Amino acid sequence: MNPIEIDTEQCILCSSCIEECPNNYLYLENNAIKTCDKGCMECGHCYAVCPKGAINMANYDCRDEPVVSMTEIDSDMLLTAMKSRRTIRKFKQQPVEEEKISKILEAGRYSPTGANSQNVSYTILGSKQKEAEEICLKLFRRGQKVGSPLSSFLKRIDIDDNFFFKGAPLVIVVSSKSNVDGGLASSYMEIMAESLGLGVLYSGFFVMCTKMSRKLKKLLELEKGHDVVSCMVIGYPNVKYQRIVPRKDLKVKKL
Repeated sequence: MNPIEIDTEQCILCSSCIEECPNNYLYLENNAIKTCDKGCMECGHCYAVCPKGAINMANYDCRDEPVVSMTEIDSDMLLTAMKSRRTIRKFKQQPVEEEKISKILEAGRYSPTGANSQNVSYTILGSKQKEAEEICLKLFRRGQKVGSPLSSFLKRIDIDDNFFFKGAPLVIVVSSKSNVDGGLASSYMEIMAESLGLGVLYSGFFVMCTKMSRKLKKLLELEKGHDVVSCMVIGYPNVKYQRIVPRKDLKVKKL
């Protein structure tokens, strides 16, 4: 099925869509915009650039939402806010509202993916959160006793019952075929969560457990070919930081 539908009555033949198409899927012939038999990666650039709204995308929810430029956000304030973020390990026992969860997921949905693959999936642990954490706890507590590569590190830490999720009310597992795509989605989601007054912990230990436990993979019901890229532990922070932390010198090469 052709993913691009063109309303010939609305089209003014400005060729903006042709110029913007990265795959040369669109072309002008006999005073009409035509599409090739294949090659569309459904990026939506033609839909977004058309001045008359003459293009529709099949199988997509086309709402005709107006564009808001990032220049609407004060860049100095944005940079300061990004520098102010901290990994949160203390959370209030306050549920995250469904409206805020939806916004976080929507931010991930609109993150860039290579060739517009849109191959990132999200799993809210919900009722399975405790079970998932218990699986991980058993793995790590066993690792404290045996000679594993992690054992020397694990013996130095206290693995309590909230070690992985810190008692947070919300855990979202991000999975993808691409670490880059999944990582970008996670970053978008974190910025949205922070803007909503929430804090985020990336549980790298949980991601490690997904590579070691078939039981945990089964619980997550991952899509075929997907691996866990990040585990986002989210909730209202129960700690307030007073200043931006220092960083090491910026490393930049100009070639």
